[in-house]
Amino acid sequence: MKMQLKYGKGKLYFEIDAKNYMGTLLPNEKEHGLTGKDEVIRALENPIGTKRLSQIVSKGETVAIVTSDITRPMPSKTVLPLVIGELKSAGIEEEDISVVFALGSHRRHSEEEKRMLAGDEIFESRINLLDSDPSDCVKLGVCRNGTPVDIFRPVAEADRVVCLGNIEYHYFAGYSGGAKALMPGVSSRRAIQINHSNMVKEEARAGNMDTNPVRQDIDETGSHIKIDFIVNVVLNSKKEIASAVAGDYLKAHRKGCSLLDAMYGVRIEEKADIVVVSPGGYPKDINLYQSQKGLDNAKHAARDGGIVILAASSKEGFGEKTFEQWMKNMTPDQMIRETRENFKLGGHKAAAIAMILKKASIFMVSDLDKDTVNKIGFRPFDTVQEALDAAIDELGEDSKVLLLPLAGSTLPIFSS
Repeated sequence: MKMQLKYGKGKLYFEIDAKNYMGTLLPNEKEHGLTGKDEVIRALENPIGTKRLSQIVSKGETVAIVTSDITRPMPSKTVLPLVIGELKSAGIEEEDISVVFALGSHRRHSEEEKRMLAGDEIFESRINLLDSDPSDCVKLGVCRNGTPVDIFRPVAEADRVVCLGNIEYHYFAGYSGGAKALMPGVSSRRAIQINHSNMVKEEARAGNMDTNPVRQDIDETGSHIKIDFIVNVVLNSKKEIASAVAGDYLKAHRKGCSLLDAMYGVRIEEKADIVVVSPGGYPKDINLYQSQKGLDNAKHAARDGGIVILAASSKEGFGEKTFEQWMKNMTPDQMIRETRENFKLGGHKAAAIAMILKKASIFMVSDLDKDTVNKIGFRPFDTVQEALDAAIDELGEDSKVLLLPLAGSTLPIFSS
């Protein structure tokens, strides 16, 4: 059986014996009646679990709208004007509205980046656009897991709080969206550190919600600061709005997660001996830091003791300095322990890979030199065919092989 995978800006070709082929997992991008701006309007007019936003706020109140920073694909430029229109229809003045870009632990924006995120009209209005500051937070309480709820002062002190975001699978928070705009979006560094240190626990995984300690903190944030309304979107592979939900920060978010599952969650009844995975080609495999998401999704389809074959160009190397240092200089156990005790951005993705290496071997086809691939605990190969043949030799001639050609946006869901 002839197969192909996207790799960088090209493709890789290989063959699988029919007796070994278990299947190919692909996302199911359903067509919706409304998309883009029209779908957001529909969601705003039909909120889940709350009144319309225009019926919640009152003239004279201050409103903080928290939305994603430039590292996220959230189309704030499309959603913000619609949300602000709802506020204005209730008599809220522009000078009483603040748009807060949730930086988490990321760098601050330039003024031009703020313009790009908000759009010209909002940027040039009397609406206040500001980056969150983890050093200027109000202590509001402590979660049951021991994580402090420290929220950026302008958000904590606003009369009303509206959270925007896109919903996608998150490899240790379960899903993005909902109250994640606040925790970790506008939280203190200490709160982010304590919350994210839970990522090394088994329950902290993509698609898991209720028992996920990272997500539990996120959702419990709403017990300490009132989240009046959310607007979340689900994007298709072209980063266009396919679905939108609005309303209660838990009920609307859960509905959005179910819409995401329908598009990108693929159920499997058994795990494979060998999973052949591509993040989806350029730019998703431009470096190992980017490729990690597809690799992490693939782990859900591989049995313990199995092999994951990662075909990811990584032409630009590791993509992040701390990530590279951890990958090259620490054992998997050291990375996991360090993340538990001293969470560090960059290192957290290395720890996620370390958790995969604890359960499966990783064979890699890439543009990295072989010594580097060996140094990080992967096994290098020149072609997918060579990697696949070696994997079958190692695990047996009847090994079952599963393909994930678009692993960056496909979550295998194992039904045990």
